[in-house]
Amino acid sequence: MSIKQTSAGWTVDIQPGGRGGKRLRKSFNTKAEAKAYEAWVKTQVTQDNAWEPKKKDPRRLSELVNLWYEHHGKELRAGADTHKRLVAMCAAMGNPLAETFKASDFVEYRTQRLAAGISANNMNHEHAYLRAVFNELERLGFWTLGNPLGKLRQLKILQNELSYLTSEQIETLLDSLAASRNPHVALVTKICLSTGARWSEAEELQISQVRNGQIQFAKTKSGKVRSVPICDDLERAINEHYTKHGTGERIFGYAFSAFREGLERTGITLPEGQLTHSLRHSFASHFMINGGNIIALQRILGHASLTMTMRYAHLAPEHLEEARRLNPLTLRTA
Repeated sequence: MSIKQTSAGWTVDIQPGGRGGKRLRKSFNTKAEAKAYEAWVKTQVTQDNAWEPKKKDPRRLSELVNLWYEHHGKELRAGADTHKRLVAMCAAMGNPLAETFKASDFVEYRTQRLAAGISANNMNHEHAYLRAVFNELERLGFWTLGNPLGKLRQLKILQNELSYLTSEQIETLLDSLAASRNPHVALVTKICLSTGARWSEAEELQISQVRNGQIQFAKTKSGKVRSVPICDDLERAINEHYTKHGTGERIFGYAFSAFREGLERTGITLPEGQLTHSLRHSFASHFMINGGNIIALQRILGHASLTMTMRYAHLAPEHLEEARRLNPLTLRTA
């Protein structure tokens, strides 16, 4: 019975949400007041589910990842690869209950991975992928408990110097690639050097993307289409190559291994992780050295933010001249 007479009067002792729910105890001077209160509490239960005990979310972390992929990830260009990576992360962390997953769980996992030789940059990517899963599911209404990685800072990484090839090194590299048995590697390299394209963007070109003196890059990292003008000789070489070696719409076959082998033959050394990407750096660096405009370079490279493009600004002739002309020792002797 929820109403009892006690030394304090008439006491209501009620659990309107049932076992596990919120419990209320209150005393009144009269039994009538106690009954009125009991009736009022029962009406509140039917109007407000706050009285019900909080239900546990039985979903595992991998289930959230699959939900993210089904409703968002599979529409992304790299969605399938990202999904595989996320599933592997869940397994490595023991696939915990999603509602109990904390930033400290990811930090422990990250520490183990770093100790195993995985780079800080890779761990920042994994952090970003999993954080994006929670953010997107929250936007879609499939998650309401907040983002456990929302306040966790990524690892600070010292930026490596961007290495670019000199004009002499470019000639040496092209001569080496011309001697390769791979028929595609030299021309793919020339496209990267002429347009600042990423290796995959050039290697996966389709003939419909080359016309009217331009290459239109569609399968880009940002997902945005960009067009870059090319010279007549390069456009002619691409069309001739497609006629001789093209398959379907594709102009080239795969040539990454041939590029690596050709580079090794030259003896040119590049920083780790900047193999084919050095071609993109070389385009951007020579563009600025030769007086190019930083805003135009941003559009050509497809950078969403000018901050990324500004890495090449120090190579501009006016920047170098100002460094010589405006340094304190020069001004002191002027």
